[in-house]
Amino acid sequence: MEKELWKGNEAIAEAAIRAGCDCFFGYPITPQSEVPEYMSLHMPQHGKVFVQSESEVAAINMVYGAAGSGMRAMTSSSSPGISLKQEGITYIAAAELPCVIVNCMRGGPGLGTIQPGQGDYFQATRGGGNGDYRTVVLAPSNIQEAVDFTQEAFDIADTYRNPVVILADGLIGQMMEPIEWHEIPKRKLPPKDWATTGKHGRDHTNVINSLYMDPEECDHHNADLEAKYKLIAEKEVRWEMKDCDDAELIITAYGTPARIALSALETLRAQGIKAGLFRPITLWPFPEKPLHELASQSHVKAFLDVEMSAGGQMIDDIRLGVEGQKPIAYLGHAGGVMPTIEEIVESAKKALKEAQ
Repeated sequence: MEKELWKGNEAIAEAAIRAGCDCFFGYPITPQSEVPEYMSLHMPQHGKVFVQSESEVAAINMVYGAAGSGMRAMTSSSSPGISLKQEGITYIAAAELPCVIVNCMRGGPGLGTIQPGQGDYFQATRGGGNGDYRTVVLAPSNIQEAVDFTQEAFDIADTYRNPVVILADGLIGQMMEPIEWHEIPKRKLPPKDWATTGKHGRDHTNVINSLYMDPEECDHHNADLEAKYKLIAEKEVRWEMKDCDDAELIITAYGTPARIALSALETLRAQGIKAGLFRPITLWPFPEKPLHELASQSHVKAFLDVEMSAGGQMIDDIRLGVEGQKPIAYLGHAGGVMPTIEEIVESAKKALKEAQ
């Protein structure tokens, strides 16, 4: 199969169209503006709906409405814009509506910078809105994965009636790479007999809601959601390990830092240091069990978490997975600065030395 050269944001948009996205609602913000730009041109060509909303708040509520009627709905933004969408996202999760949300992360907090960052990990994996809810979070480390995950995200969302977040740092959105357009395995999806499309021979119309005035009823609803989240955690967790079979030092990273870490592994191995990479692909559900099993291996002496955030955010999940079995060091930058191969190599050596 021939490869084509694509820019990350445009590839994500094209992947959504190929996945059958019916409606896109969004607002331009760097570094993801190419997504709505591409959608504005190509969605109408496919007979689909594109709306540039008046704000990010409007966009996510349009997604709520379209998803409620059974449409495959999507929005995209970058960090500050995703913050504005949080109320709508918690409503969508509570109403059990499927949708796809792309966050092309930039440095923060606040308006921060237009350069890439990973400071939205807590927001994506813990839920930035109110209440107890979860979104499935897929973290691509290259454009091929961004394309594949975007196409699969719509099926995951429909399978569980739940929002799915594509969490990519701004570099993945802005860079260009060769990719293959290949068939993504299709899931057997449940019928959308819950959608607000009229009676259709029934004696009732469907009602979509997230408000439960009776506390017992609200508690029951939350219990149902929790059961769903447990099922997702069993079925959808993903990770990748590289050179971990004999590694004394394990680097943990996702997105662009994971790519940089791969080059650092080559340098470390060439210098006689046994290093490996553990890369979570689903940030939620997080691959806690395989990480715990890896940490229990006698050849593993220490971990080094590498992120583009201040002080680390994923490191909390690394600590939960490792569960005190081995020491964990951290290397990171925020505000658009990326860790270098040289920094990772030196930090890995230091972490391993301190563990011995």
